[in-house]
Amino acid sequence: MTRYVALLRGVNVGSTRLAMADLRRIVSDLGHDDVRTYLQSGNAVFGSSVRDAEKLADGIERALADELGLTVPVLVRSARELAAVAGGNPYVDREDDPKRLLVAFLRTAPAKSTVDALSVPGGENVSFTVTGREVFLHYVDDGYGRSRFNNMYLEKKLGVVATTRNWKSVRALAEMAAA
Repeated sequence: MTRYVALLRGVNVGSTRLAMADLRRIVSDLGHDDVRTYLQSGNAVFGSSVRDAEKLADGIERALADELGLTVPVLVRSARELAAVAGGNPYVDREDDPKRLLVAFLRTAPAKSTVDALSVPGGENVSFTVTGREVFLHYVDDGYGRSRFNNMYLEKKLGVVATTRNWKSVRALAEMAAA
């Protein structure tokens, strides 16, 4: 049994509303074990005998669409992958405020040419590092909420689906997945 984390994009931050009880039920009904959610923003930790994270993500996406009529991108990482993310932030030694450290999780690794072309909009003080399917972000001044260098910007520039979590959430999810 492998532990996984499902990260849903855009849940309960705009018009897409999803009760976490419904998310737990849907993931459980798919045959996964010990399903727990974190916060109200579409994070589920669960155990599964399925070894293919993409199949897990597709199954959750289909069930959300079929049962609730929601079109929600779902990204899945194993507990091991999330532990590597939690242990690999290049900015953690520069920042005490976890709200200024974020990780954008990407559905697939972007093309090298799009990574090479990625730049921060003028006038913003943001550091970023793209590592495989993650973008580590450090918002030096105003923070993520006021930045144009956000999830939608990353999706557009990198050409892949993304969902972003703050550092506190990343650490909490990694701990839940490891338990």
